Amino acid sequence: MVKLVQQSVRGLKSWWKFSSTRVSSYSTEPETLASLFMSKKDKGSDTTPASSPEDTLYHKLLYSTSSSASVIPVLDQWVREEKPLKHEDLQTIAKQLRAYRCFNHALQIYEWITKSKHFDVLSGDVAVQLDLVSKAHGVKAAEKYFASIPDNLRTYQVYGALLNVYADAKCLKKAEDTMQKLKELGYANTVAYNVLMSLYAKMGDLDKLNSLMLEMEDKGIVGNVITYNILLNAYASVPDVEEMEKLLMKMEADPLLIDWSPYTVAAKGYLKAGDIEKASAALKKCEHKIRGKRATLAVDILLTLYTSMGKKEDVYRVWDKYKRRTKNNNSSYHCMISGLEKLGDLDGAEKIFAMWEANRVHFDVNIPNLLITAYCKKGHMEKAISLIDKLLESGKQPNGSTWNRLALGYCVQNEMEKAVETMKKAILASRPGWKPHFHSFASCVKYLQSKGDTQRERELKDLLRVRGLFPEEFERGLKKYIEIGNRMSEALDETNLELAAEYMCVCSS
Repeated sequence: MVKLVQQSVRGLKSWWKFSSTRVSSYSTEPETLASLFMSKKDKGSDTTPASSPEDTLYHKLLYSTSSSASVIPVLDQWVREEKPLKHEDLQTIAKQLRAYRCFNHALQIYEWITKSKHFDVLSGDVAVQLDLVSKAHGVKAAEKYFASIPDNLRTYQVYGALLNVYADAKCLKKAEDTMQKLKELGYANTVAYNVLMSLYAKMGDLDKLNSLMLEMEDKGIVGNVITYNILLNAYASVPDVEEMEKLLMKMEADPLLIDWSPYTVAAKGYLKAGDIEKASAALKKCEHKIRGKRATLAVDILLTLYTSMGKKEDVYRVWDKYKRRTKNNNSSYHCMISGLEKLGDLDGAEKIFAMWEANRVHFDVNIPNLLITAYCKKGHMEKAISLIDKLLESGKQPNGSTWNRLALGYCVQNEMEKAVETMKKAILASRPGWKPHFHSFASCVKYLQSKGDTQRERELKDLLRVRGLFPEEFERGLKKYIEIGNRMSEALDETNLELAAEYMCVCSS
Protein backbone atom coordinates (compact mmCIF):
# COMPACT_ATOMS: atom_id res chain seq x y z
CA MET A 1 0.00 0.00 0.00
CA VAL A 2 2.83 2.39 0.90
CA LYS A 3 4.49 1.69 -2.43
CA LEU A 4 1.22 2.44 -4.23
CA VAL A 5 0.92 5.83 -2.55
CA GLN A 6 4.58 6.66 -3.08
CA GLN A 7 4.21 6.03 -6.81
CA SER A 8 1.44 8.60 -7.08
CA VAL A 9 3.41 11.06 -4.95
CA ARG A 10 6.46 11.05 -7.24
CA GLY A 11 4.52 12.75 -10.01
CA LEU A 12 3.53 15.55 -7.66
CA LYS A 13 7.10 16.78 -7.44
CA SER A 14 6.84 17.96 -11.04
CA TRP A 15 3.98 20.30 -10.07
CA TRP A 16 6.36 22.81 -8.57
CA LYS A 17 7.67 23.63 -12.05
CA PHE A 18 4.42 25.29 -12.91
CA SER A 19 4.18 27.99 -10.24
CA SER A 20 4.83 30.61 -12.88
CA THR A 21 4.88 34.36 -12.50
CA ARG A 22 1.85 36.03 -13.97
CA VAL A 23 2.73 39.15 -15.88
CA SER A 24 0.61 41.04 -18.35
CA SER A 25 2.36 41.74 -21.64
CA TYR A 26 1.76 44.43 -24.21
CA SER A 27 -1.75 43.52 -25.29
CA THR A 28 -2.57 42.97 -28.93
CA GLU A 29 -5.68 40.88 -28.29
CA PRO A 30 -8.58 41.72 -30.62
CA GLU A 31 -10.92 42.51 -27.73
CA THR A 32 -8.47 45.22 -26.63
CA LEU A 33 -8.07 46.53 -30.14
CA ALA A 34 -11.79 46.70 -30.79
CA SER A 35 -12.31 49.18 -28.00
CA LEU A 36 -10.53 51.69 -30.24
CA PHE A 37 -13.49 51.62 -32.61
CA MET A 38 -15.43 53.59 -30.00
CA SER A 39 -15.07 57.29 -29.46
CA LYS A 40 -14.08 58.60 -26.05
CA LYS A 41 -17.65 59.65 -25.49
CA ASP A 42 -18.93 56.16 -26.31
CA LYS A 43 -16.37 54.50 -24.09
CA GLY A 44 -17.34 56.47 -21.04
CA SER A 45 -14.95 57.89 -18.48
CA ASP A 46 -11.78 55.96 -17.72
CA THR A 47 -12.08 56.82 -14.07
CA THR A 48 -14.13 55.03 -11.50
CA PRO A 49 -17.03 57.11 -10.20
CA ALA A 50 -15.91 58.96 -7.12
CA SER A 51 -16.65 57.60 -4.02
CA SER A 52 -17.90 54.68 -2.40
CA PRO A 53 -20.80 55.14 -0.06
CA GLU A 54 -23.00 52.09 -0.05
CA ASP A 55 -25.96 54.03 -1.45
CA THR A 56 -24.21 54.90 -4.73
CA LEU A 57 -25.33 53.15 -7.89
CA TYR A 58 -21.72 52.15 -8.54
CA HIS A 59 -21.57 50.28 -5.24
CA LYS A 60 -24.96 48.65 -5.68
CA LEU A 61 -24.21 47.34 -9.15
CA LEU A 62 -20.61 46.29 -8.56
CA TYR A 63 -20.75 44.96 -5.03
CA SER A 64 -24.32 44.36 -3.91
CA THR A 65 -25.44 41.80 -6.47
CA SER A 66 -24.79 38.08 -6.25
CA SER A 67 -23.13 36.25 -9.11
CA SER A 68 -26.49 35.06 -10.46
CA ALA A 69 -28.80 38.00 -9.73
CA SER A 70 -29.79 40.44 -12.48
CA VAL A 71 -28.76 44.08 -12.13
CA ILE A 72 -31.92 45.29 -13.89
CA PRO A 73 -34.10 45.40 -10.72
CA VAL A 74 -31.41 47.55 -9.09
CA LEU A 75 -31.56 50.02 -11.99
CA ASP A 76 -35.37 50.03 -12.00
CA GLN A 77 -35.45 50.76 -8.26
CA TRP A 78 -32.89 53.53 -8.69
CA VAL A 79 -35.11 55.23 -11.26
CA ARG A 80 -38.27 54.80 -9.14
CA GLU A 81 -36.48 56.60 -6.31
CA GLU A 82 -35.75 59.44 -8.78
CA LYS A 83 -32.03 59.38 -8.08
CA PRO A 84 -29.62 60.98 -10.58
CA LEU A 85 -28.57 58.73 -13.42
CA LYS A 86 -26.06 59.57 -16.16
CA HIS A 87 -25.45 57.69 -19.37
CA GLU A 88 -21.67 58.03 -18.92
CA ASP A 89 -21.81 56.54 -15.40
CA LEU A 90 -23.63 53.46 -16.66
CA GLN A 91 -21.03 53.07 -19.42
CA THR A 92 -18.22 53.30 -16.88
CA ILE A 93 -19.82 50.79 -14.52
CA ALA A 94 -20.40 48.37 -17.40
CA LYS A 95 -16.79 48.83 -18.44
CA GLN A 96 -15.67 47.93 -14.92
CA LEU A 97 -17.91 44.86 -14.86
CA ARG A 98 -16.44 43.82 -18.19
CA ALA A 99 -12.95 44.19 -16.74
CA TYR A 100 -14.03 41.83 -13.95
CA ARG A 101 -15.29 39.45 -16.68
CA CYS A 102 -18.86 39.87 -15.41
CA PHE A 103 -20.11 39.91 -18.99
CA ASN A 104 -23.73 39.05 -18.22
CA HIS A 105 -24.09 41.93 -15.77
CA ALA A 106 -22.40 44.37 -18.12
CA LEU A 107 -24.70 43.20 -20.92
CA GLN A 108 -27.76 43.66 -18.71
CA ILE A 109 -26.81 47.31 -18.21
CA TYR A 110 -26.69 47.91 -21.97
CA GLU A 111 -29.93 46.00 -22.51
CA TRP A 112 -31.53 48.26 -19.89
CA ILE A 113 -30.14 51.37 -21.63
CA THR A 114 -31.62 50.15 -24.95
CA LYS A 115 -35.09 49.69 -23.46
CA SER A 116 -34.95 52.80 -21.27
CA LYS A 117 -36.83 55.96 -22.17
CA HIS A 118 -34.21 58.05 -20.42
CA PHE A 119 -31.39 57.76 -22.96
CA ASP A 120 -30.81 57.85 -26.69
CA VAL A 121 -29.12 54.68 -27.89
CA LEU A 122 -25.80 55.53 -29.55
CA SER A 123 -23.95 53.45 -32.11
CA GLY A 124 -21.15 53.09 -29.56
CA ASP A 125 -23.63 51.48 -27.14
CA VAL A 126 -24.68 49.04 -29.83
CA ALA A 127 -21.06 48.16 -30.59
CA VAL A 128 -20.29 47.45 -26.94
CA GLN A 129 -23.50 45.45 -26.57
CA LEU A 130 -22.58 43.34 -29.59
CA ASP A 131 -19.20 42.59 -28.05
CA LEU A 132 -20.80 41.69 -24.71
CA VAL A 133 -23.40 39.42 -26.32
CA SER A 134 -20.60 37.42 -27.93
CA LYS A 135 -18.72 37.13 -24.65
CA ALA A 136 -21.78 36.20 -22.63
CA HIS A 137 -23.61 33.98 -25.13
CA GLY A 138 -21.30 33.18 -28.03
CA VAL A 139 -20.86 34.02 -31.70
CA LYS A 140 -24.28 32.81 -32.89
CA ALA A 141 -26.08 35.00 -30.37
CA ALA A 142 -23.92 37.95 -31.46
CA GLU A 143 -24.84 37.32 -35.12
CA LYS A 144 -28.53 37.23 -34.19
CA TYR A 145 -28.18 40.52 -32.32
CA PHE A 146 -26.28 42.09 -35.23
CA ALA A 147 -29.11 41.13 -37.60
CA SER A 148 -31.54 43.06 -35.38
CA ILE A 149 -29.52 46.31 -35.45
CA PRO A 150 -31.21 49.05 -37.54
CA ASP A 151 -29.27 50.20 -40.59
CA ASN A 152 -28.88 53.73 -39.25
CA LEU A 153 -26.93 52.40 -36.27
CA ARG A 154 -24.63 50.10 -38.28
CA THR A 155 -21.68 52.45 -38.21
CA TYR A 156 -18.00 51.64 -38.49
CA GLN A 157 -18.01 51.06 -34.72
CA VAL A 158 -20.58 48.28 -35.01
CA TYR A 159 -18.90 46.61 -37.98
CA GLY A 160 -15.60 46.93 -36.14
CA ALA A 161 -17.11 45.18 -33.11
CA LEU A 162 -18.42 42.41 -35.38
CA LEU A 163 -14.96 42.00 -36.89
CA ASN A 164 -13.60 41.72 -33.38
CA VAL A 165 -16.20 39.08 -32.44
CA TYR A 166 -15.08 36.88 -35.33
CA ALA A 167 -11.38 37.53 -34.74
CA ASP A 168 -11.69 36.74 -31.05
CA ALA A 169 -13.44 33.46 -31.89
CA LYS A 170 -10.89 32.69 -34.66
CA CYS A 171 -13.64 32.54 -37.29
CA LEU A 172 -11.22 33.29 -40.10
CA LYS A 173 -13.57 33.27 -43.12
CA LYS A 174 -16.23 35.38 -41.38
CA ALA A 175 -13.60 37.83 -40.13
CA GLU A 176 -12.21 38.22 -43.65
CA ASP A 177 -15.72 38.69 -45.08
CA THR A 178 -16.47 41.36 -42.46
CA MET A 179 -13.19 43.09 -43.28
CA GLN A 180 -14.22 43.12 -46.94
CA LYS A 181 -17.53 44.72 -45.95
CA LEU A 182 -15.63 47.37 -43.98
CA LYS A 183 -13.53 48.08 -47.08
CA GLU A 184 -16.63 48.41 -49.27
CA LEU A 185 -18.18 50.86 -46.82
CA GLY A 186 -14.96 52.83 -46.53
CA TYR A 187 -14.57 51.86 -42.85
CA ALA A 188 -11.33 49.86 -43.14
CA ASN A 189 -9.00 52.00 -41.05
CA THR A 190 -5.85 51.18 -39.10
CA VAL A 191 -7.78 49.65 -36.22
CA ALA A 192 -9.65 47.25 -38.51
CA TYR A 193 -6.38 46.13 -40.06
CA ASN A 194 -4.89 45.67 -36.60
CA VAL A 195 -7.73 43.36 -35.57
CA LEU A 196 -7.31 41.15 -38.64
CA MET A 197 -3.53 41.22 -38.32
CA SER A 198 -3.84 40.08 -34.73
CA LEU A 199 -6.00 37.16 -35.87
CA TYR A 200 -3.42 36.12 -38.48
CA ALA A 201 -0.70 36.40 -35.83
CA LYS A 202 -2.63 34.19 -33.42
CA MET A 203 -3.09 31.60 -36.14
CA GLY A 204 0.60 31.76 -37.05
CA ASP A 205 -0.05 32.79 -40.63
CA LEU A 206 2.89 35.09 -41.31
CA ASP A 207 2.27 35.10 -45.07
CA LYS A 208 -1.19 36.65 -44.68
CA LEU A 209 0.14 38.95 -41.97
CA ASN A 210 2.89 40.30 -44.23
CA SER A 211 0.44 40.56 -47.14
CA LEU A 212 -1.95 42.64 -45.04
CA MET A 213 0.89 44.94 -43.99
CA LEU A 214 1.85 45.48 -47.66
CA GLU A 215 -1.82 46.19 -48.47
CA MET A 216 -1.87 48.90 -45.81
CA GLU A 217 1.24 50.48 -47.29
CA ASP A 218 -0.18 50.34 -50.85
CA LYS A 219 -3.39 52.06 -49.72
CA GLY A 220 -1.57 54.67 -47.71
CA ILE A 221 -3.05 53.43 -44.41
CA VAL A 222 -0.52 54.35 -41.75
CA GLY A 223 0.24 51.72 -39.14
CA ASN A 224 0.45 52.69 -35.50
CA VAL A 225 2.37 51.33 -32.53
CA ILE A 226 -0.11 48.45 -32.17
CA THR A 227 0.33 47.48 -35.82
CA TYR A 228 4.08 47.20 -35.46
CA ASN A 229 3.88 45.41 -32.12
CA ILE A 230 1.58 42.77 -33.61
CA LEU A 231 4.10 42.19 -36.39
CA LEU A 232 7.05 42.21 -33.98
CA ASN A 233 5.35 39.69 -31.67
CA ALA A 234 4.65 37.45 -34.65
CA TYR A 235 8.30 37.46 -35.76
CA ALA A 236 9.53 36.91 -32.19
CA SER A 237 7.21 33.94 -31.65
CA VAL A 238 8.63 31.97 -34.61
CA PRO A 239 11.37 33.24 -34.05
CA ASP A 240 12.41 34.99 -37.26
CA VAL A 241 15.29 37.01 -35.86
CA GLU A 242 16.26 38.65 -39.16
CA GLU A 243 12.77 40.07 -39.83
CA MET A 244 12.38 40.97 -36.15
CA GLU A 245 15.57 43.02 -36.21
CA LYS A 246 14.61 44.77 -39.47
CA LEU A 247 11.26 45.78 -38.04
CA LEU A 248 12.81 46.88 -34.75
CA MET A 249 15.23 49.17 -36.63
CA LYS A 250 12.27 50.68 -38.51
CA MET A 251 10.46 51.31 -35.24
CA GLU A 252 13.55 52.87 -33.67
CA ALA A 253 13.63 55.40 -36.51
CA ASP A 254 10.23 56.79 -35.42
CA PRO A 255 9.95 58.03 -31.81
CA LEU A 256 6.18 57.54 -31.97
CA LEU A 257 6.58 53.81 -32.59
CA ILE A 258 9.15 52.92 -29.96
CA ASP A 259 9.01 52.75 -26.20
CA TRP A 260 10.27 50.08 -23.79
CA SER A 261 7.79 47.38 -24.87
CA PRO A 262 9.26 46.32 -28.27
CA TYR A 263 12.58 45.59 -26.61
CA THR A 264 10.98 43.09 -24.24
CA VAL A 265 9.32 41.41 -27.22
CA ALA A 266 12.67 41.29 -29.02
CA ALA A 267 14.32 39.85 -25.89
CA LYS A 268 11.77 37.02 -25.86
CA GLY A 269 12.50 36.37 -29.53
CA TYR A 270 16.25 36.23 -28.89
CA LEU A 271 15.73 33.91 -25.92
CA LYS A 272 13.62 31.62 -28.06
CA ALA A 273 16.46 31.60 -30.59
CA GLY A 274 18.94 30.84 -27.78
CA ASP A 275 20.82 34.13 -27.99
CA ILE A 276 21.11 35.29 -24.36
CA GLU A 277 23.67 37.98 -25.20
CA LYS A 278 21.33 39.80 -27.61
CA ALA A 279 18.42 39.30 -25.22
CA SER A 280 20.41 41.01 -22.47
CA ALA A 281 21.28 43.89 -24.79
CA ALA A 282 17.61 44.35 -25.70
CA LEU A 283 16.63 44.46 -22.03
CA LYS A 284 19.27 47.11 -21.33
CA LYS A 285 17.71 49.25 -24.08
CA CYS A 286 14.32 48.60 -22.52
CA GLU A 287 15.55 49.93 -19.16
CA HIS A 288 16.63 53.22 -20.77
CA LYS A 289 13.10 53.71 -22.15
CA ILE A 290 11.11 53.09 -18.96
CA ARG A 291 8.88 56.00 -18.05
CA GLY A 292 5.23 56.97 -17.81
CA LYS A 293 2.14 55.15 -16.59
CA ARG A 294 3.23 51.71 -17.79
CA ALA A 295 6.60 51.81 -16.03
CA THR A 296 5.53 49.36 -13.33
CA LEU A 297 4.47 46.84 -15.96
CA ALA A 298 7.87 47.26 -17.62
CA VAL A 299 9.62 46.51 -14.33
CA ASP A 300 7.49 43.41 -13.79
CA ILE A 301 8.37 42.10 -17.25
CA LEU A 302 12.07 42.83 -16.70
CA LEU A 303 12.04 40.93 -13.41
CA THR A 304 10.35 37.99 -15.10
CA LEU A 305 12.70 37.90 -18.09
CA TYR A 306 15.87 38.27 -16.04
CA THR A 307 14.59 35.43 -13.85
CA SER A 308 14.04 33.22 -16.91
CA MET A 309 17.64 33.98 -17.94
CA GLY A 310 18.95 33.00 -14.50
CA LYS A 311 20.38 36.49 -13.89
CA LYS A 312 19.80 36.96 -10.18
CA GLU A 313 22.10 40.01 -9.98
CA ASP A 314 20.01 41.80 -12.61
CA VAL A 315 16.80 40.85 -10.83
CA TYR A 316 18.07 42.55 -7.66
CA ARG A 317 19.52 45.47 -9.61
CA VAL A 318 16.19 46.23 -11.32
CA TRP A 319 14.30 45.83 -8.05
CA ASP A 320 16.64 48.17 -6.16
CA LYS A 321 16.50 50.73 -8.95
CA TYR A 322 12.71 50.83 -9.16
CA LYS A 323 11.50 49.62 -5.74
CA ARG A 324 10.19 53.06 -4.81
CA ARG A 325 7.95 52.95 -7.85
CA THR A 326 6.85 49.34 -7.27
CA LYS A 327 6.63 49.20 -3.47
CA ASN A 328 2.84 49.51 -3.45
CA ASN A 329 2.23 47.21 -6.38
CA ASN A 330 1.32 43.59 -5.66
CA SER A 331 2.27 42.41 -9.14
CA SER A 332 5.88 43.53 -8.62
CA TYR A 333 6.12 41.70 -5.30
CA HIS A 334 4.61 38.67 -7.01
CA CYS A 335 7.29 38.76 -9.74
CA MET A 336 10.11 39.31 -7.27
CA ILE A 337 9.15 36.61 -4.75
CA SER A 338 8.36 34.09 -7.45
CA GLY A 339 11.56 34.93 -9.32
CA LEU A 340 13.83 34.59 -6.29
CA GLU A 341 12.23 31.26 -5.38
CA LYS A 342 12.91 29.99 -8.89
CA LEU A 343 16.50 31.19 -8.61
CA GLY A 344 16.95 29.23 -5.38
CA ASP A 345 17.09 32.33 -3.16
CA LEU A 346 14.43 31.51 -0.56
CA ASP A 347 16.04 33.81 2.02
CA GLY A 348 15.75 36.68 -0.45
CA ALA A 349 12.11 35.80 -1.17
CA GLU A 350 11.38 35.90 2.57
CA LYS A 351 12.96 39.36 2.86
CA ILE A 352 10.87 40.70 -0.01
CA PHE A 353 7.76 39.19 1.59
CA ALA A 354 8.64 40.94 4.88
CA MET A 355 8.99 44.19 2.91
CA TRP A 356 5.53 43.59 1.38
CA GLU A 357 4.05 43.17 4.86
CA ALA A 358 5.85 46.25 6.22
CA ASN A 359 4.64 48.46 3.35
CA ARG A 360 1.04 47.49 4.12
CA VAL A 361 0.25 46.88 0.47
CA HIS A 362 -3.38 46.06 -0.31
CA PHE A 363 -3.75 42.43 0.79
CA ASP A 364 -3.53 39.84 -1.95
CA VAL A 365 -3.57 36.24 -0.77
CA ASN A 366 -1.57 35.22 -3.86
CA ILE A 367 1.53 36.82 -2.32
CA PRO A 368 1.69 34.63 0.83
CA ASN A 369 0.58 31.71 -1.36
CA LEU A 370 3.87 32.05 -3.28
CA LEU A 371 5.89 31.65 -0.10
CA ILE A 372 3.69 28.77 1.06
CA THR A 373 4.42 27.04 -2.26
CA ALA A 374 8.15 27.60 -1.80
CA TYR A 375 8.07 26.18 1.72
CA CYS A 376 6.09 23.13 0.66
CA LYS A 377 8.42 22.54 -2.26
CA LYS A 378 11.38 22.49 0.14
CA GLY A 379 9.54 20.32 2.65
CA HIS A 380 9.39 23.15 5.21
CA MET A 381 5.84 22.28 6.24
CA GLU A 382 6.16 23.92 9.65
CA LYS A 383 6.99 27.26 8.03
CA ALA A 384 4.06 26.92 5.63
CA ILE A 385 1.65 26.16 8.48
CA SER A 386 3.08 29.01 10.55
CA LEU A 387 2.45 31.47 7.71
CA ILE A 388 -1.15 30.26 7.33
CA ASP A 389 -1.67 30.60 11.11
CA LYS A 390 -0.29 34.12 10.92
CA LEU A 391 -2.80 34.99 8.20
CA LEU A 392 -5.68 33.64 10.27
CA GLU A 393 -4.54 35.51 13.39
CA SER A 394 -4.48 38.78 11.43
CA GLY A 395 -8.03 38.21 10.21
CA LYS A 396 -6.98 37.31 6.65
CA GLN A 397 -8.67 34.32 5.09
CA PRO A 398 -6.64 31.73 3.17
CA ASN A 399 -8.37 30.74 -0.06
CA GLY A 400 -8.82 27.39 -1.77
CA SER A 401 -5.45 27.73 -3.47
CA THR A 402 -3.71 28.29 -0.10
CA TRP A 403 -4.97 25.01 1.34
CA ASN A 404 -4.47 23.27 -2.00
CA ARG A 405 -0.77 24.16 -1.98
CA LEU A 406 -0.45 22.85 1.55
CA ALA A 407 -2.21 19.63 0.52
CA LEU A 408 0.31 19.26 -2.32
CA GLY A 409 3.12 19.68 0.17
CA TYR A 410 1.71 16.94 2.35
CA CYS A 411 1.38 14.67 -0.69
CA VAL A 412 5.03 15.24 -1.60
CA GLN A 413 5.99 14.42 1.99
CA ASN A 414 3.77 11.31 1.86
CA GLU A 415 1.69 12.58 4.80
CA MET A 416 -1.51 11.49 3.13
CA GLU A 417 -3.86 11.76 6.13
CA LYS A 418 -2.97 15.43 6.44
CA ALA A 419 -3.21 15.80 2.66
CA VAL A 420 -6.79 14.48 2.62
CA GLU A 421 -7.95 16.76 5.46
CA THR A 422 -6.23 19.77 3.89
CA MET A 423 -7.79 19.00 0.51
CA LYS A 424 -11.21 19.16 2.20
CA LYS A 425 -10.33 22.61 3.56
CA ALA A 426 -9.26 23.67 0.07
CA ILE A 427 -12.60 22.67 -1.45
CA LEU A 428 -14.61 24.25 1.37
CA ALA A 429 -12.68 27.54 1.02
CA SER A 430 -13.01 27.59 -2.77
CA ARG A 431 -14.88 30.17 -4.80
CA PRO A 432 -16.82 29.74 -8.05
CA GLY A 433 -14.54 28.77 -10.92
CA TRP A 434 -11.82 27.32 -8.67
CA LYS A 435 -10.55 23.82 -9.39
CA PRO A 436 -8.32 21.56 -7.30
CA HIS A 437 -5.01 20.49 -8.76
CA PHE A 438 -6.02 17.26 -10.39
CA HIS A 439 -2.89 15.36 -9.40
CA SER A 440 -3.15 16.12 -5.67
CA PHE A 441 -6.88 15.37 -5.58
CA ALA A 442 -6.30 12.10 -7.44
CA SER A 443 -3.50 11.18 -5.02
CA CYS A 444 -5.87 11.70 -2.09
CA VAL A 445 -8.53 9.53 -3.72
CA LYS A 446 -5.95 6.87 -4.56
CA TYR A 447 -4.74 6.85 -0.96
CA LEU A 448 -8.27 6.45 0.43
CA GLN A 449 -8.93 3.62 -2.02
CA SER A 450 -5.74 1.87 -0.94
CA LYS A 451 -6.99 2.12 2.65
CA GLY A 452 -10.41 0.77 1.69
CA ASP A 453 -11.94 3.94 3.15
CA THR A 454 -14.90 4.26 0.78
CA GLN A 455 -16.79 6.59 3.14
CA ARG A 456 -14.16 9.33 3.17
CA GLU A 457 -13.53 8.83 -0.56
CA ARG A 458 -17.22 9.46 -1.20
CA GLU A 459 -17.23 12.48 1.13
CA LEU A 460 -14.26 14.03 -0.72
CA LYS A 461 -15.91 13.54 -4.11
CA ASP A 462 -19.27 14.82 -2.84
CA LEU A 463 -17.63 18.06 -1.68
CA LEU A 464 -16.73 18.69 -5.32
CA ARG A 465 -20.09 17.50 -6.65
CA VAL A 466 -22.14 19.95 -4.61
CA ARG A 467 -19.99 22.76 -6.03
CA GLY A 468 -20.42 21.55 -9.59
CA LEU A 469 -16.73 20.62 -9.85
CA PHE A 470 -17.09 16.90 -10.47
CA PRO A 471 -18.53 16.39 -13.96
CA GLU A 472 -18.59 12.97 -15.58
CA GLU A 473 -15.48 13.76 -17.62
CA PHE A 474 -13.55 14.57 -14.45
CA GLU A 475 -14.63 11.29 -12.87
CA ARG A 476 -13.63 9.29 -15.94
CA GLY A 477 -10.26 11.01 -15.97
CA LEU A 478 -9.83 10.24 -12.27
CA LYS A 479 -10.45 6.54 -12.82
CA LYS A 480 -8.07 6.48 -15.76
CA TYR A 481 -5.40 8.27 -13.75
CA ILE A 482 -5.58 5.73 -10.96
CA GLU A 483 -5.39 2.88 -13.47
CA ILE A 484 -2.40 4.31 -15.36
CA GLY A 485 -0.34 5.31 -12.33
CA ASN A 486 3.32 6.06 -13.08
CA ARG A 487 2.85 6.59 -16.81
CA MET A 488 0.50 9.46 -16.07
CA SER A 489 3.06 10.99 -13.74
CA GLU A 490 5.47 11.15 -16.64
CA ALA A 491 2.85 12.81 -18.83
CA LEU A 492 2.16 15.39 -16.16
CA ASP A 493 5.81 16.43 -16.15
CA GLU A 494 5.03 18.31 -19.35
CA THR A 495 1.54 19.47 -18.42
CA ASN A 496 0.38 22.35 -16.29
CA LEU A 497 -1.46 20.63 -13.51
CA GLU A 498 -4.19 23.24 -13.47
CA LEU A 499 -5.10 21.89 -16.91
CA ALA A 500 -4.49 18.26 -15.98
CA ALA A 501 -8.18 17.47 -15.62
CA GLU A 502 -8.74 18.47 -19.24
CA TYR A 503 -5.80 16.31 -20.25
CA MET A 504 -7.32 13.40 -18.37
CA CYS A 505 -10.62 13.89 -20.17
CA VAL A 506 -8.80 13.41 -23.46
CA CYS A 507 -7.15 10.26 -22.15
CA SER A 508 -10.46 8.82 -21.01
CA SER A 509 -12.36 9.53 -24.22
